[in-house]
Amino acid sequence: MRLRLALFWLLLSSAVSAGPIERLTLTASPVSSFAPANLVVRVHVTPDPANRALEVIAESSDYLRSSRMQLDGEDAPKTITLEFRGLPHGDYAVWGRLIDSAGHERGIVRRQVIVLASAGGP
Repeated sequence: MRLRLALFWLLLSSAVSAGPIERLTLTASPVSSFAPANLVVRVHVTPDPANRALEVIAESSDYLRSSRMQLDGEDAPKTITLEFRGLPHGDYAVWGRLIDSAGHERGIVRRQVIVLASAGGP
């Protein structure tokens, strides 16, 4: 009986002690493609009154595209989807930055995406 009780408390404590809440997650699709690529970026933002802006950046050594949108704190959508169309070939860092009303960064995530030169292209 003691063993069952000990196992029960062990399982309960491990379930309760979850890690810190992620304020921001990002997926970029496709992870690799041929140029010109259409990149779909989905950002999940945990609702919080301090959330005021979201910036998404796709950056390679030769190319930069970004989008910044206003967030209305807890009333902002939890998932934001945007598309970067016609990306030329390159190795891209795709960034998501969550910003508060004072302009301070509240969270940042990064994913890597590769756009290959199309056949017969540069």
